[in-house]
Amino acid sequence: MFIDGATLLDPVPPVTPVGMGKATRGVELATLDDLDHTQVADWMRQITSVPGLGGKKR
Repeated sequence: MFIDGATLLDPVPPVTPVGMGKATRGVELATLDDLDHTQVADWMRQITSVPGLGGKKR
């Protein structure tokens, strides 16, 4: 799950987790083989570059 993933990530992760708010997004996997490692790594780089969500405070 990515907090504020609907507004901060490109492309937007496909799943809106139940009870987590409209802006939280994530992925659901049946197996680890379903994981797109490259895409998840890109989302992690994007979200950690945001101050307050993993990035350095300014």
